[in-house]
Amino acid sequence: MKKRILTLFLAVCMAVSLLAVPAGAANAKTVTFSDVGDRTTAMAVESLRLLGVLDGYSDGTFRPGAVLTRAQFCKMAVYAMNGSDELGRYRTVTVFPDVKPPHWAAAYINMAAKGKNIIAGYADGLFHPDRTVTVGQAVTILLRMLGYKDEDVGGVWPDSYMAEAATIGLTDGVGTDGNAGLTRGQAARLFLNLLRAPTKESGDFAATLGETVEGVLLSSETEGGEGRLQLSTGRTYTLTEGKASNGMLNGMKGTVIVDSRSGRALTFVPDNLGTSKTVVLASAKADQLTDTSGVTYQVDGDTQVFQNGEASSWSQAYAWLGAGTSVTLYLNTAGNVDYVFVGGGGTSSAAVVVYERGSTAGFTSLTGGSTSYAIYKNGVKASAGDMRPYDVATYSAVTNTIRVCDTRITGYYETCSPNPEEPSKITVLGYEFNVLPTAMQSVSKFRPGDQITLLLTEDNQVAGAVESSGTTATGNAIGIAKVSGGHATVDLLCGIKVEGDVTLTGSSAERVNNQLVRVSSNKKGQLSLSRLTGGVSGDLDVAAGKLGSRQLAENVIIFQDSGEGLTAISLSQITEATVPSGQITYAGTDWAGKVKIIVMNSGVSAGGYIFGRADYTVLYDEDGSVSSRTLAIEYGDGKKTKAFNTGYVARNGEVLGITIVNSGGVERIGSMVRPDQLRDIPNEAWSGSGAVTVNGRTYTVPATVPCYNRETKDWVTLTEARMYAEESDLYVYQGVVRFIEVG
Repeated sequence: MKKRILTLFLAVCMAVSLLAVPAGAANAKTVTFSDVGDRTTAMAVESLRLLGVLDGYSDGTFRPGAVLTRAQFCKMAVYAMNGSDELGRYRTVTVFPDVKPPHWAAAYINMAAKGKNIIAGYADGLFHPDRTVTVGQAVTILLRMLGYKDEDVGGVWPDSYMAEAATIGLTDGVGTDGNAGLTRGQAARLFLNLLRAPTKESGDFAATLGETVEGVLLSSETEGGEGRLQLSTGRTYTLTEGKASNGMLNGMKGTVIVDSRSGRALTFVPDNLGTSKTVVLASAKADQLTDTSGVTYQVDGDTQVFQNGEASSWSQAYAWLGAGTSVTLYLNTAGNVDYVFVGGGGTSSAAVVVYERGSTAGFTSLTGGSTSYAIYKNGVKASAGDMRPYDVATYSAVTNTIRVCDTRITGYYETCSPNPEEPSKITVLGYEFNVLPTAMQSVSKFRPGDQITLLLTEDNQVAGAVESSGTTATGNAIGIAKVSGGHATVDLLCGIKVEGDVTLTGSSAERVNNQLVRVSSNKKGQLSLSRLTGGVSGDLDVAAGKLGSRQLAENVIIFQDSGEGLTAISLSQITEATVPSGQITYAGTDWAGKVKIIVMNSGVSAGGYIFGRADYTVLYDEDGSVSSRTLAIEYGDGKKTKAFNTGYVARNGEVLGITIVNSGGVERIGSMVRPDQLRDIPNEAWSGSGAVTVNGRTYTVPATVPCYNRETKDWVTLTEARMYAEESDLYVYQGVVRFIEVG
């Protein structure tokens, strides 16, 4: 009797209304379902959709609560075995009297019964394809696919099958009631568990479908009409024809299954180890991050971070993460942060360009009709009233947010591919940008050699293009420049690197090297750089979060000039209550008029001053009159300015600060200052390495402050200076320690 009961219930089956984009489709399309709110279910749906096991309905819904029929589930099982290529031989076979060849699911049911031996009919000899499939029936079929037989399970059906399935994780997230009807959402979870599960004999079920490659899914994109998956191993895999990922799985550790016949990726299967949590960043520090709800997470400096398709460490990445950034944290079984994925929302596949102030027209087309989204503009919470012409909006399904960006690149249109009429790639400022399908029409109005302004998405794809002049869409690309030998690279604050030749030489090149610059181009292979100075003015009130009368933006970026380049710091790292306006070389505002970028002078350079020990020489004529005075500044081991003729009077070895200016192609000393000397400051006055308090006032100490040992006549590090002597002399200018001497 037991065998007959088991035979009675060993049937399954399914077919979803829109099972998959048919092979031969011209362009791959991404799909997001408006009615799948649970992220775990959404990831399962996406993984199985790519494999062709399931899909949604023509109205853009998935209907996760709808109950499946036996015929529908049967179709899912066939696709989960990657068996669709074998269907032809089963179309004219009749295994069950109620499933004859004209039936839409005949080939699937016949193949599952006769070809794969994973199902059987009822005691009456019929299959009953339109009956509801139960959880117990579905689980039994999947155990058969894993190699289990009746004698391996034992007990009473369906309880024994449900118990065995639970031990291998097959029913995780599905429930324990084997007699309940199986919903579409449960089926997605069940089949994803199958792809993760081990077979009875050996190996994982995923390996029966093709080659398996483990790694972190860095990005999903569509290129040349085909979907691609970029893995942290450095490999990029093309998905089966007509398939493209919606980015839901980006950032996950998991496995790409590669079809051994075609070499294409069948799907990506995310791991089920630990948990993941996508948050919106409020602040990031060297050892932690805080989300917008106030929850703080501890992060080790060597924790892996994946951003823009590249791997780095938290210690390298955190200073560049602004408030409002979507960050996905992957926690191990102990609850600690295993790795961090920056972005969390996937690569943009469609964008809307705003053309009227305050307009959100087209936003619901990105969300599939939903209006419950939040808006973030340049990483800051925003409203519809904050929208401006030429803003670009994309949608993050992971965080249910509209991401608005106002980054614009203006420059010389260098080249494109495959052609100017249908450009999927365009090169400007020496960088090849991906052009979204929704942007091709506007970009196609231009030709190589034109001046063009590109409107970028948050992930630096082209959402549109406009004339470089005659509109308000002027370029606003800024970044830190590195100039050497007539060539420059600029790390833009939007996260990309551009490069090209420059005509700058000598002091002109030095002026922009390692500084914040605005970038454009008017010739192929060349960049035009202009250093950012001035902007809005006023003292920086750290506690009030204001510069002059202007409020600081929530995601304000602060750079400190060490004399050898800019270092990003946080507002909390500034120990002075007030930073005088004279110490601020640039302050720029965002779209809301709040201060978004601040560049402060500190370290060996402040207000253009170079601080160090004077090498002062006086030459006399025969009559004893002074014929010339020269002054050079030594500010580190092997670091010394050239000797300038000067009218200033100094002492050899004196600590001074000088500016160097260029007049008529000749460099000279522009001005000289003597910093305040604070004598014999004990080591106990220091608060870590970044601040020292003297007579109730706290002074900032840059990490690169020059230190000199007068006794040994050596240049030393700050740590070495503190180890050598219990006291030191500090030289202070504009509230910052510029030079230190011991011995």
